[in-house]
Amino acid sequence: MTDESWSRSGSDPADGQPRRRRARRAVKAKKQRPFWQELPILLVIAAVIAALMVTFVGRPYVIPSQSMEPTLHGCAGCTGDRIYVQKLSYYWSDPEPGDVVVFVGPPSWNGHYRSIRSDNTVIRGVQNFFSFFGLVPPDENDLVKRVVAVGGQTVECCDDQGRVMVDGQPLEEPYVEDDYPWMPGQANASYPVGRVFGPVTVPEGNLWVMGDNRNESADSRAHIGDEFQGTVPIDNVRGKAVFKIWPPGRIGPIDGTNPQEN
Repeated sequence: MTDESWSRSGSDPADGQPRRRRARRAVKAKKQRPFWQELPILLVIAAVIAALMVTFVGRPYVIPSQSMEPTLHGCAGCTGDRIYVQKLSYYWSDPEPGDVVVFVGPPSWNGHYRSIRSDNTVIRGVQNFFSFFGLVPPDENDLVKRVVAVGGQTVECCDDQGRVMVDGQPLEEPYVEDDYPWMPGQANASYPVGRVFGPVTVPEGNLWVMGDNRNESADSRAHIGDEFQGTVPIDNVRGKAVFKIWPPGRIGPIDGTNPQEN
């Protein structure tokens, strides 16, 4: 074929390539949507990610009481700590002594609990919807305490120095600052007006939990007479508290010292 016939055919590759590039750019320009059309899609994606995070990874909680002072701050009418509670650790292992855990109170722990949901059906539905994404607390009696003993261990108080004992060994608990008075060599009062309790053998699959603020905590000691002897089933645990995320002055990790290893 001659150069003359090739030029008449209009099939010069050099001419076709720029046309194809222009055509591709035109297609892309037609497919690009304005931001307001993309925004709903982005919001749906963000909501799905948030729901998955809350369901499988972790969620924030608010500390409502002073039972974990000074580790976690909370009181009626004040700005309590916001903490992040992760779930991943307990997919492969059980809670250990020293872990600060959030759990749903067993039946005997729920006597004073009142629903935090509105009586208005519509508002309650909105609250439940936003709770699914971690924007509103769940409607359940979530509590936060520290694991002191686990299944099979025997816990009691006290040794001659007023310390909690697990399997006969006293615990060193640097996170406890407020406790009932202890008078060595004398008869000391029992909980709820003193330190003395137990011994209690923790059932397998359960936890013995206590607040760091020992004289202001209705923990396992307050429920020894229930079906679990005051212990909490591991199935009730929502996760491990690992970080304080609010207010700014208290942001930081949560001490998970194992008192049985000191």
